[in-house]
Parts: sequence; structure tokens; C-alpha cells
Amino acid sequence: MAAGGVISRPGGGGLDEIALIHRPAYDDWTLPKGKVDGEETLEQTCLREVEEETGLRCELVEPIGSTEYRDRKGRPKIVFYWLLRPLGGRFRPGEEVDELRWLTVEEALPVLTYERDRELLRRMAPATSGADG
Repeated sequence: MAAGGVISRPGGGGLDEIALIHRPAYDDWTLPKGKVDGEETLEQTCLREVEEETGLRCELVEPIGSTEYRDRKGRPKIVFYWLLRPLGGRFRPGEEVDELRWLTVEEALPVLTYERDRELLRRMAPATSGADG
């Protein structure tokens, strides 16, 4: 089990921007996520992993779905995602994540490496339309 987040902030032109991360070990663009650690809840995992990978402290807004796939070793993996709002912090490049980009959902779709991430964004696009902000 794993959890991750779609960090959304107000962007220009009335459209929200979401954060994508680049992981040099996989040379991929994806959403921040990671495995449950010990007895933590999925929500706690989401917030911890997002902060570890992006440097951003966030708050949960709402659950937005899950993805299922097999990892590089062929093991089944389920990742539960939440829409997040950043509260503070700053991105610092590191070994695990070396770049963060803020893009609209439309801009993010062709950048994302995995179809499962694109499908998640397509399903939750109304939540990042900028209607609340």
C-alpha cells in the first residue's frame, strides 16, 4: 500500500497548477508518493511522502482516487491519492527528487511518464479547475 498527493496551487489565468516531480533514478516525471511506514494511516503516508519528496508541508483537501499497477519487479502496487493544498516549505533538489515543476493539468499531461498518472489527472481535473480560488 502506498499514498501520494496532487499538490494544487492557484496559477495564472484562473487555472490551478499542480506539482510534478522528476526522479533521476527512474528518469521519470510523476506525482509524489510512497509506501506506508509502520502503523501510519494512508493520509499520514501521503503527507509525509509529499513533504519528503517536495519539501512542501501540505493539508489534505479531498481523496481523488487510486491507481493500480505492477512495479519494476512485477509486484502489484496500489497508490491512494489526495488533492493537497501547500501550506509552506520550499523545494530543495536531492538524490531522490532533483526537479519540481508547477504546471496546469493540461500542461502536465504530456510531461507525465506514466499513463496511470495521466488518467488520475483526467479523472480529477474538475477539482483543479480553479473554481475555489
